[in-house]
Amino acid sequence: MWAYFDTSALVKRYVAEKGRRQVLGLLRRHACVTSVVLPIELASALRRRAADGTFDTAALPRLRRRLEEDRAYWTLVEIRREVLSGAETLASQHPLRTLDAIHVASAQFFATRMAISRLLFVSADRRQTDTAAAIGLAARFIPS
Repeated sequence: MWAYFDTSALVKRYVAEKGRRQVLGLLRRHACVTSVVLPIELASALRRRAADGTFDTAALPRLRRRLEEDRAYWTLVEIRREVLSGAETLASQHPLRTLDAIHVASAQFFATRMAISRLLFVSADRRQTDTAAAIGLAARFIPS
């Protein structure tokens, strides 16, 4: 069974923060699908957390290795014309930031291509989960 993980949720796999247990449980039960932008966003999020003291900078190399190992198990949705068009439509109708719209549109594109009627969309961003629910995805908000 598939689940789409946004960066705000998947970062909890690597950083001990509120919602981590929920994300780990979902990752055990679902195959992870996400956008090709997620690895970049995760690298940035981990670097920012190290810079602001959320965790020790010495942990970064280990987390980067783990991220690279995990990446082999993710299905990455490419940013195609259909995804960008969907993101543009979503951004014009919902209060989403650019990359958030790309994530929701990527999930929608994947669900359509795979004929999944209610793909689970997992995020710690309420605007994303509200939008995902509005377009028919099974949204799961993970509080931060």
